Amino acid sequence: MAENVLILGTGCAGLTAAIYAARAGLAPLVLEGGQPGGQLTTTSEVENFPGFVHGVDGNELITNMKGQAERFGAKFAWDRIDSVDFSGPIKKLKGGEATYEAKAVIIATGASPRHLGIPGEMHYYGGNGVTTCATCDGAFYRNVPVAVVGGGDSACEEALFLTRFASKVYLVHRRDSFRASDIMVQRVKAHEKIELVLNVTPKEILGDAKVHTLRVVEKSGADRDLAVKCVFVAIGHVPNSQAFTPALAVDEGGYFIAGPNTVSTNIPGVFVAGDCSDHVYRQAITAAGMGCRAAIEAERWLAGH
Repeated sequence: MAENVLILGTGCAGLTAAIYAARAGLAPLVLEGGQPGGQLTTTSEVENFPGFVHGVDGNELITNMKGQAERFGAKFAWDRIDSVDFSGPIKKLKGGEATYEAKAVIIATGASPRHLGIPGEMHYYGGNGVTTCATCDGAFYRNVPVAVVGGGDSACEEALFLTRFASKVYLVHRRDSFRASDIMVQRVKAHEKIELVLNVTPKEILGDAKVHTLRVVEKSGADRDLAVKCVFVAIGHVPNSQAFTPALAVDEGGYFIAGPNTVSTNIPGVFVAGDCSDHVYRQAITAAGMGCRAAIEAERWLAGH
């Protein structure tokens, strides 16, 4: 028998959708994918989610949201979707463990940050001095030097944002010119707290309990050590949308395209929420808001079909 609603993903977007859909009596089935809990589970402390005066542990927040959804009747299973058939009124999704059928589908599969792939990066990732979100973690690094790695608009924006907190920001890029817009580059070059470190390749991240050095290789082959307390990796994200194309429309970056003022897709009854369709904000609270919208839109769509 087909599910009323199948929700893919258990980050803030998927779990919020699960809470709303379950409270509406839809008994959603929620599939936990490759990273149960989403990117918040890599964050030791979340300070910008409303309602927590002293912050909240990322894993604790996700655990509480899941428990809230379960209390209202949401069901959970683990699987990763490999392919879909959205051609009929009942949506069919094939996973590694089973094939699923649902009247409505909410895709909240998130986006995966690109990593440098150098020694030390994953060891210190998530609260110990390596992160992919300045907005999330910048305030933890007040009055200490940090590094941002990347050459696009996002890297420049993160470097500028971090000047509010850090004593110094190294902007590290492998070329001598940036992909970022001219206005962003000019702002970066003009800021007294930002030092450009160009034509270098990140080699290794070093530390004890936490990061203390980013080692880069100059064009000459010589090593250069940057004394920093955190490395912010800003080389882009990859939306987890591959299994759903070409059935669903995506933009040039692979992010799902939703209609204007909606979270519905080009396929009736299929909705998207969170970082898989948001390359601008990428925040827990905005993902939760999109999950709410997706559940409400799915409920209304089901009522009319």
